[in-house]
Parts: sequence; structure tokens; C-alpha cells
Amino acid sequence: MERTGSSTVSSQTMEPRAIFLVGFMGCGKSTCGTALGKRLGWPFVDLDNEIEKTADKPISQIFTDYGEEKFRQLEHEALQDQLELIQKGSSRLVALGGGAFTFSRNRDLLKDGCISIWLDADADTLWNRVRNESNRPLAQHYDSFSKLHESRQKSYSKADHCVDASGNLQQVINKILGILLLKRTYTDG
Repeated sequence: MERTGSSTVSSQTMEPRAIFLVGFMGCGKSTCGTALGKRLGWPFVDLDNEIEKTADKPISQIFTDYGEEKFRQLEHEALQDQLELIQKGSSRLVALGGGAFTFSRNRDLLKDGCISIWLDADADTLWNRVRNESNRPLAQHYDSFSKLHESRQKSYSKADHCVDASGNLQQVINKILGILLLKRTYTDG
């Protein structure tokens, strides 16, 4: 892989079959994914929603009942399920939970026709977006929130591309479409 600025140009010779949006809570993965999925004509999947369906309870309750380790196992299994669908030929756009990409076992799965895009924003911007949402077990206090944000930056930086997500939704989508156009042009050439 060759780094160019804040994005990476892959030497893969095939167009992506899947796009994985990664980043910290509040960066807009679900909002952007929904809009981008419609624009691309691809199904959009919020991995946290898939976990809740499988467990038949909200993520906050999974944390309370079973702890974070069990949640991370369910998350990994849900990601594997999505990749099986992709391998069968189904293109899709998937928003990962804020912690999913911090685990190498999850990052390692996202190869061969998949692109990961980090939606990045500073901790203050993200805190302002999520501070009033009671369903986020890891967003209860600003100090722990900002420390967690900082601790995940190195993992997020391993994504194939980085997009500044502090702007409005259309700006973020346009940047992602630009990455996809670059990828398409690069693989066609």
C-alpha cells in the first residue's frame, strides 16, 4: 500500500465489494452510511443493530448483562456474518461500532475487495454530538470519553482512508465518493 496524504491507494486490482465505515462514536457512521448506501444503491448495515437483533436486546443491556468481552465476541461474529454475505457476491456498506476496528482480529477480516474508511473528528465535536444520548455506555463522562477517543486513534489510523467527519453530511459523502472514484480510476488504469 502506498500512503498519499491522509488516504491510502491500494494496489488491489478489483473494485471494492464492501465499504466499512470506522471511527469513534458520534462520527456519523450510521447517518453517513444510510445516505451513502442510498446513493450507491448498496444495502447499508449498522453492525450494532445486527448485534442487537441477534441478542434480542440493546447494546447497553448486553454490556450490563454480560460485559464488554461478550459484546466484543458478538460483534466479531456479526462482522463475520457480513463478510460471508460479501463473499457470496453481495456488495454492502457496513458501519462498525466504535470499538470494532480497534481489534486486530476484526481489521484482519477486512481485506480482499473491502475498503475501510475512518470518519475522523476531534473529541469535542464528537462529545457534543453524543453527550445527551443515554444509550451509549462508554459516553457517560467527558474525561473518560476523550481518553478513550485518544486511545483509539492509532487503531483507526490503520484504515485504508481517512475522511474529516467534522463537516456536514454532504461534504463527508462527497469526500467518500471522491475516494471511490480514485479507487475506480486507479484499478481501471
